Amino acid sequence: MKQSIYHIPTLKEVPADATTPAAQLLLRAGLVRPLAAGVYSFYPMGYRIIRKIQQIIREEMDAIGGQEFFLPALNPIEI
Repeated sequence: MKQSIYHIPTLKEVPADATTPAAQLLLRAGLVRPLAAGVYSFYPMGYRIIRKIQQIIREEMDAIGGQEFFLPALNPIEI
């Protein structure tokens, strides 16, 4: 994979709003960008990583007989 074909806007300085070390690293590496409080947009490389993690979890869940489900972004307060 060539990194030159991906849009990866890296940062040299740690953003002031990033409080956790994980958030600082993700922002500096150009994998995510904050959209709102606690909501992040994933850039292509970050989204690729998310898909790989999902695939690993999916394989492990299938191996133990687990079931996958998808919830909507907005849920009633009862949930």
